[in-house]
Amino acid sequence: MPDIRPRKALMNPELRRRGIYVLPNLLTTAALFAGFYAIVQAMTGRFEHAAVAIFIAMVFDGLDGRVARMTRTQSAFGAEYDSLSDMVSFGAAPALVAFEWAMKGMGKWGWIAAFVYCAGAALRLARFNTNIGVVDKRFFQGLPSPAAAALVAGFVWIVNDLGITGEDVRWYTFALTLFAGITMVSTLPYWSGKDINLRRSVPFMAVPVIVLVYALVSSYPPGVLFGLFLVYALSGYISAAWRLARRNRGVRPD
Repeated sequence: MPDIRPRKALMNPELRRRGIYVLPNLLTTAALFAGFYAIVQAMTGRFEHAAVAIFIAMVFDGLDGRVARMTRTQSAFGAEYDSLSDMVSFGAAPALVAFEWAMKGMGKWGWIAAFVYCAGAALRLARFNTNIGVVDKRFFQGLPSPAAAALVAGFVWIVNDLGITGEDVRWYTFALTLFAGITMVSTLPYWSGKDINLRRSVPFMAVPVIVLVYALVSSYPPGVLFGLFLVYALSGYISAAWRLARRNRGVRPD
């Protein structure tokens, strides 16, 4: 049977990529569902489930882009869909979880902090989409929204696991939520990890390091994950301070 697609689509590969590819968008949908599930669990008071769901959304969000690149199934639809999914999973969901868990009794201060975080995530995603191809791909500009969400969700998870109620740490939650929201819209550099080539061979010592990381995370997931993302969030400030100190000493930055 002859191919009856329009001649322009056959000649222009960009036009062929405007379709919807199933595999990467299934992963994006899974991330979106995890974010929606986190919101539902927070509304019913199951905050540990909500925090874990945000981390699951992170896993699917990290997979969809890599799978699309490895299978050469990138599309404009997938990029837009991924941003909308991120806004739900890493913007609205963490803000609502933090508010319902600890800041609901703080009056206007609680919803202001939640809104600052949510707006920061929206602005961060919009800036990321408009700066593709302009900034250095080795570094993110501002804290990535998945990392900010992991910071908030990790705090909820570890405090809840220790048997402490959200109301007892509401001001800590308030400060952390504001910190995450403001850091997302900052211009601080954060390592993106995009220079890692999964198809390239690595030294043998990389294998024990990976095993050690898995062992540490599995030993106490709430504490280790929160600690890792807290260090990552602070790394942008440390890097900026280091560059400023070198500049003040007259050393040319790398």
